[in-house]
Amino acid sequence: MGQDVLAKGTPRATCGGREGRSVCPLGWVSVSFQTLPRNPEPHCPQLCACSFSLVLLLTARPPRPTEGTAVTLTCETWLPPQQADVQLQFCFFRDDRALEPGWSRSPELQVSAVWSEDSVSYRCEAQAAGSTVGRSKPIQVQVQRVSVYNVSLETRPPGGHVVEGQKLVLVCLAAGGTGDITFVWYKGTLGLTLETKTQRSLTAEFELPAVKESDAEQYYCAADNGRGPCLSGLVSVTVTVPVSRPVLTLGAPGARAEPGDLLQLRCEAPRGSPPILYWFYRGDVALGSSPAPSGGGASLNLSVTEEHSGNYSCEADNGLGAQRSEAVTLSVTVPAGDRKRLTLVIVEGLLSTLGLGSAALLFCCWLKRKVGRRSTGDAPR
Repeated sequence: MGQDVLAKGTPRATCGGREGRSVCPLGWVSVSFQTLPRNPEPHCPQLCACSFSLVLLLTARPPRPTEGTAVTLTCETWLPPQQADVQLQFCFFRDDRALEPGWSRSPELQVSAVWSEDSVSYRCEAQAAGSTVGRSKPIQVQVQRVSVYNVSLETRPPGGHVVEGQKLVLVCLAAGGTGDITFVWYKGTLGLTLETKTQRSLTAEFELPAVKESDAEQYYCAADNGRGPCLSGLVSVTVTVPVSRPVLTLGAPGARAEPGDLLQLRCEAPRGSPPILYWFYRGDVALGSSPAPSGGGASLNLSVTEEHSGNYSCEADNGLGAQRSEAVTLSVTVPAGDRKRLTLVIVEGLLSTLGLGSAALLFCCWLKRKVGRRSTGDAPR
């Protein structure tokens, strides 16, 4: 298997005397004399050529690596006994390009990660005393690609529940697969394409910076490294909308009512996810509450008295922050006929009170006069 390799830049040794002995560097072996067609040294008609007996064999472990894994290249050497102590340096080549770190004394080189594009030819070379003394035969390294599998879609926040205006992140994950992976995100069961990314990773993210109500939908993703796409399952995203400022309406024309009327207060927020709880106020005094489990508005009924005149408002809350309506003024008016009757009642009451007072006063005066007369009649004569 071994053979003499005549190195590039083979040093020439000056021949010594008739014996034709050559002086070669350590580790070099003298070959038979060569007569050169052009003699650069006229005083020495013959020169000796020196050769180096070396066999190199390049191996790769593992021979068929998987993408993303490490590979160890080893430049194995066979030297004759007389050359066993020679210090060699090694260099590894990918196609015809030297791999880092270039020439070194180590016969091994570890490539931390190989990919499909690294499926090319490799060889190694050795040098001694600054001259190349051996070159291995090239070997082919076949890098194996693993198909993408077990793709899933996750959301941040978890569970796919997000408030309108907040950020939503769709995370596409593959349990395995090698090489550059192309990720695609889809919206709806019909598969509206949202985004495409290609990267050397098992995870990729797509972000919606400010979610709208219309983003409430089902989503899925796909991952492909050139061996066919692998799809995730459907994930539902729900968007909760905070309540907007509600509007209060009073069930009375011109916001006027009379004592004894049944008045309806209705409060409704134009936007907001259910359930919504409404509170009704006169000034800052709470009158009561009414729920709207399916959204929309709610009402509160009042039996009107004169004391119900004032400013009314309502408040809507679905757990994402309460909103209060503008104030609406209610005037409770007493009809003219009722006013007259009320005046008569008041006057009659006053007269009755005055009549009783007058009678009591007259009785007191009469009693006083009577007592005075008795006192005069009983006096001694």
